[in-house]
Formats: sequence, structure tokens, C-alpha cells
Amino acid sequence: MRHLCPAALAAAASLVLLLAAGGPGASADAAAPAAAVVPRIRAAVLPDRLGPPPARPRDLYAGAAFDACTAPPLETLRAWRDASPYGALGIYTSGGQRGCAQPRLTADWVRQARAMGWLFLPVHVGLQAPCSDLKRKPKRIDPARAAQQGREEAAEAVEGLRAVGLGQGSPVFLDIEAYPVRDPSCGQAVVDFTVGWTQALHEAGHRSGFYSSLDSGIADLAAAARAGSSPLPDTLWYARWDDRADTAGGGPLTEELWTEHQRIHQYRGNVEETYGGATLTVDRNHVDAPLAG
Repeated sequence: MRHLCPAALAAAASLVLLLAAGGPGASADAAAPAAAVVPRIRAAVLPDRLGPPPARPRDLYAGAAFDACTAPPLETLRAWRDASPYGALGIYTSGGQRGCAQPRLTADWVRQARAMGWLFLPVHVGLQAPCSDLKRKPKRIDPARAAQQGREEAAEAVEGLRAVGLGQGSPVFLDIEAYPVRDPSCGQAVVDFTVGWTQALHEAGHRSGFYSSLDSGIADLAAAARAGSSPLPDTLWYARWDDRADTAGGGPLTEELWTEHQRIHQYRGNVEETYGGATLTVDRNHVDAPLAG
């Protein structure tokens, strides 16, 4: 679309007003009111009396993070802490649709990793979008119960945090994998679910996080923010594998949304890396947000 100069914009606006008013040259059809445009995402609002707990300065992290499907051996974390650029890692603390078993992920593992200086991105993998086509994650959000299901999953996520020794104030990220965006009701269910998730986490004294593809879940959360939905997650973790280690956003995640140290960018996935003689297959992330410490 070409850009119009101010004079052209004014002339175009005058013509639109003239036709809408039934002025010279306006037909009967042109004077009829236009059909209302139904937005893709409607506002979803729940009470949020407490809001998010304040972020602790010591948990604010800006830099490189990785996530791996299974919590790595402590020996690997020790080698990577000394030799890699990473200072934080994602851990799958809860959810009935996690992709990998977590035989090492205990409170003692977290305690020892924390003592090395690691920060954490706790992740919950539960119900997925109603229109998701992931066969390996078959359980879906029910649009008729989405907000309540979000609250229920948040309660499960809080128990998962406590089980590994992460207390109040810690964030936890809802993992909603990429889904088709053809059906607006599917995106609305994701938004409703996420509003319920966030409300319950705030009530429990935790910060709310949300992970998804920039082109599906993040796009619908951005539309929800513009529509006035509340409460929305405190941090967005967006997946766009563009090899850019930044949190600039792009597409639907514009510069006015989630800008106060509230973004994480997963910029490359399934990369094999070796540091200090220890090898892992990881996703690469760039963080500007409070994490769990």
C-alpha cells in the first residue's frame, strides 16, 4: 500500500464523510451504514485484585538462555556455566503433555543448579489450542470452559513449582504450541484460557508467562491486549527462528506491547552445542525479563 501525503489524506477523508452523509454524488447504497466488523479476538476480562508480584531485581536477566527437552545432568550444567554464554535455562516443571520425562528435575537438582548461578524459565505444558493439529499432544482446550481450565492448569503449575523448590514470585510459562489461525474461535479460546491462567497465578503470588509462535498464540495475545483483555501474561516468550538474538518483536508484537523487560525470543531451535566437553541439543533464546532464581 502506498503512503498518502497529508493533503491527500484530508481530501480522501472529506470524500468519505461526504458520501457517508449522502452528499452530492452519493448513491442510496453508499449512504447506508456499513456492516459492523467483528474483531478476530474479543476482550476477555476477569478480576485481578492482586496483580503480579513485583519482580525482584536479582531475578531480572538480560542475555542468553537455552531450553532442552530434559533437565540436563548437573555435571553438564557445571561445564556449561563455566564455558558457555548461557546464564539461564528452561525447565519443564509441570503439565500432562510434556514431551520428555524429567528423571533429574527435583528440588535438590534446582538447589544445586541455583548454587552454580543459573536462573530458570519454568514451563508448563498442558492443554493445547482447540484447533491444534499436534498428534503428540492430543488434549485440547474446551472453548466453553476455557477460562476455568486455565485456572485449573495454573493450580497444577503452582504445585509443580513448589515441588522443585521455586517459591512465590517465580514466573511460570504456559506452553501453547503453534496452531492454525483460520478459525477465530480457536484463538479466542486460547485467549480466554490464558486470562484464567494469569488470574489464578496472580492470586497464588506468581508471575504469568506465555510461550507460543509469533504467528499464532503471540498474535492472538497481542490482539487481546489491543481489545482490552485482562489480566494478560506478564512476560511473552515468542518463537520466531530468525537467528536474531534480540527481543525486538516484529509482526503482531509491536513496540508498544510488553516492553518493560517483558520479552523472551526463541530465535533458533534444535541446535547441538558443546561446551566444556559436554554436548546438548537445545533451543536458543534471548531474554529481557525476570526469571526464577
